This record gives sequence, C-alpha cells and structure tokens, in this order.
Amino acid sequence: MILDNDRHHYRGFEQGPIRPPSEAASLLVRITRNCHWNRCAFCPVYKGARFSIRPVEHVLRDIDSIAAHIEKLELISSGGGLLLENDVRGLFNALSPDEKVSFRAALSWFVSGMESVFLQDADCLVIRPEKLIQILDRIKNLFLAVKRITSYSRSDTIGRISPENLRSLRGAGLNRVHIGMESGCDAVLSMMLKGATKEIHVSAGLKVKAAGIELSEYYMPGLGGQDLWMEHAQDTADALNRINPDFIRLRTLAVPEATPLAEMVRSGRFRKCPDVLVAEEILRFLDILEGVTGYLVSDHALNLFPDLEGRLPDDGGRMKDLVWRFLTMEREERFVYQLGRRLGIMSSLADAENSALRAEVLAAAERLGATPENIDEITDAIVRRFI
Repeated sequence: MILDNDRHHYRGFEQGPIRPPSEAASLLVRITRNCHWNRCAFCPVYKGARFSIRPVEHVLRDIDSIAAHIEKLELISSGGGLLLENDVRGLFNALSPDEKVSFRAALSWFVSGMESVFLQDADCLVIRPEKLIQILDRIKNLFLAVKRITSYSRSDTIGRISPENLRSLRGAGLNRVHIGMESGCDAVLSMMLKGATKEIHVSAGLKVKAAGIELSEYYMPGLGGQDLWMEHAQDTADALNRINPDFIRLRTLAVPEATPLAEMVRSGRFRKCPDVLVAEEILRFLDILEGVTGYLVSDHALNLFPDLEGRLPDDGGRMKDLVWRFLTMEREERFVYQLGRRLGIMSSLADAENSALRAEVLAAAERLGATPENIDEITDAIVRRFI
C-alpha cells in the first residue's frame, strides 16, 4: 500500500480517468490514484501508473471546494435552478487556475441535479474503513440532496473487510458497489491474471448484499476466447445465480494494444471471439441465469446489443429473443448491423430495418472496404481506435 509521499502538499482538486457509464451525472471524488492490483491482462487503464492513497485531508479539501462553488452557483441561480451564462462566466473568471478545475466539476454536477457521487479510482474500499467514513460523512453533511454514493471495488478487497465495517460504510452513505467479476470461470480468471477465483467472487458478492449495499457485477462477454467461451458463459452465470446481484452489466471484451492480452492475441495464445460467437455466448449465459431478480443492462459503447436490457427473470425471454434474432439474420443483414453498430450509426437491432441508416452503413462499408468476410477484422480496428 502506497501513501502519498508528500502528505503536506495538496496538488489541487483531482479527478481520475474513468467511471461507470451509469455514473455520468455523478460528482467524481478521487480517494485513491490508479489501481493497487493493476495486473489484469485485458485492462489498459492504469498500466505504468503507480498506485497511491490520497491523504484524507486532501480529499476533504476537494469536497469543501465543490461545496463552496455550489453555494455560489445556488446564489446566482433562479428559482428553478437556471443559471445565466454571463453570471457563470463572471464567477469563473474571478477564480484562480486551480479553482477553475474544481469549479468545472461543481458546475457539471450542479446542472445534473447533485444526486449521486462516485468515489475514484479503481478501488476506494482498500483504504481503512474509518477513513472512508470520514469522507462519506463530509459528503452527506454538505450535500443533503445526494441519494447515491458509489465505488468500484475488487472481490479480494471485500473479502478483507469485516461484515461490521461494511455495514458501517453502508450506514455512512455508501449504498452501491461495482465489482468487476468479468468471469466466474477459474480458468479464464487465471489466464487474465484477475487475482480472484469464482468462490472469492461469490463470497464477496454475498457479503456486499448482506451489508445492505446495492451490488453491480460486471460480466465480460468474449473474455474466454474461442477456447473457453462455453465455460466462461456457464460458470459466470452460475456465480451470478448464487449471488443474485442488483445489477449485471455487460462489457464486451476489446483488446487494446497496450495490454498483455494483445500480446497473447499476436502469439496465438488467445483467439478472440468473432461477434457471432460472442452472441452465442451471451445467449448461453442468459439461458443459464436462474433465480436472479436484478436488472441486466448493456450500457457500454463497446457492446453489440445496447438494447439488451431488462428486469430478470421477467424480461429474460425478450432479451434472449433479441440475441437469437441477430444470430438468425441473413449474413448480409447481420453484416450491416455489425458495422452500423460499431460506427455508431445504429443503436439498436431494430435500426437494421431502417432503410436510411442501412444506406449510410453501406456507403461507409464501401469507403472502408468492409465485407461480410472481413467484418470482424474491420470492427476490431474500429473498436481499438475508439478505446
């Protein structure tokens, strides 16, 4: 564990590089920098960056700076919370360069309604519970409208926190945790250097739920590759059946160049699944889910099916029908949707029937030299540029 070396030097307001899509409207409060594990073969985010824990007093100072800006924004807003551009510009121009950074964050959060906070970076629960409670108390005391405070965490970190401390964190305001399970298959978890097993994931998930904290688990279709896709789908579904998380979030595998997994692909040790096989995996995964009553959502730009969303078990049949529809499309129609989705032209499977969108995709296919034969190579290149 690395603490900030210069505990007396405040670097100014900080925000980290990532957050879940579901936290788009949240205030980002940076408690740790980077990832203390940072070995996952598929993840490019923190490679080469040192992990450190920010001093609590620095985090509190960040929070106080947001509160000061919010107070000023409330004073210049009209009854409905409306801000006039000239008034906002006047506030901004009067600030020092360092203050302008936190002001931008405060302004964005103010116009979003100030109902949610996301604690950064990769795993804030790694710090001592009493320190995290100090931060949670400050947030709750200063921002009375906040309804949700969320953090990423790792299953092995959860395993080291006592049930009593987890309940204390819940009492202090932490009411949702995102865990990157990615897979429930031990062979896949080992290959990807995830630092957890299926049983560790299940134990951690049950522990979070027992503390009264909402649990969001991530499943990464494609992570097993062509050799382990079936085991990946089956074991992940089984693990989630045992946990019954509040949310299951899909994050389809992408392979950025700056990852150990990219080298595994180049050497032939990992064979990436084409879209059709990923769809078969998702269908198998959905078939095995049983007893899960949470909400499944495909809320990431990398996912092939952004409209794969619903409450389980009631919407399970509809979601399986959607995937089956893709798998049974004529090859040319499927090609149009795959390319249209990756280019951002199509945002649901129903868009494949839109003649105007179809024409736009076919024009793009001609420019790119995309065909049904090379579609997976073309879309891989598009995704790599995106991430």
